[in-house]
Amino acid sequence: MSHLQRAIEESVATLRHLSALEEPLNRAAQLVLCSLTGGHKLLLCGNGGSASDATHLATEFLCRFKEDRRPYPAISLTANGEFMTAVCNDYHADEIFARQVWGLAEPGDVLIAITTSGQSKNILRALEEAARKGVQSIAILGRDGGFTKGVATIDLIVPGTVTARIQEAQKVLFHALCEMVEEKLPKA
Repeated sequence: MSHLQRAIEESVATLRHLSALEEPLNRAAQLVLCSLTGGHKLLLCGNGGSASDATHLATEFLCRFKEDRRPYPAISLTANGEFMTAVCNDYHADEIFARQVWGLAEPGDVLIAITTSGQSKNILRALEEAARKGVQSIAILGRDGGFTKGVATIDLIVPGTVTARIQEAQKVLFHALCEMVEEKLPKA
């Protein structure tokens, strides 16, 4: 089997597991919809490829996904290198997202945290800080959810062992989330 064929087969197998997430995905979409239509904002974070995914997802809400509509507030907590290096210098890398949640999040907002392993201490700390502030959260996790499983308001766990396949499936999840929310958002 070629590399491409193997990648396709692995991806299809991972994507099949997503159908088990329909109920928590519906709850996540309702949480995001209520937050945005209630005048609140989304905060998003992740590491590495998941940092790119967090910025990508924030862009889908702040710009648009499929339909022309008004922008909705979504902030990627991965986009401020100066802040993150200051926190790493003055505190610890585990605090780079938690301090932003502490400073920016308000009840009614939603934190969306993405990690393929579920083993990211800075993601765990962000979710803990959101809970401390009374902010609901969605964790888009991979593998078995790791030590992050159960900390967020809603977990969306993509099972698997291949990071690339988990990331591909997570993209399908967050694009489905965008579709579900956008079709109900006021356009103006």
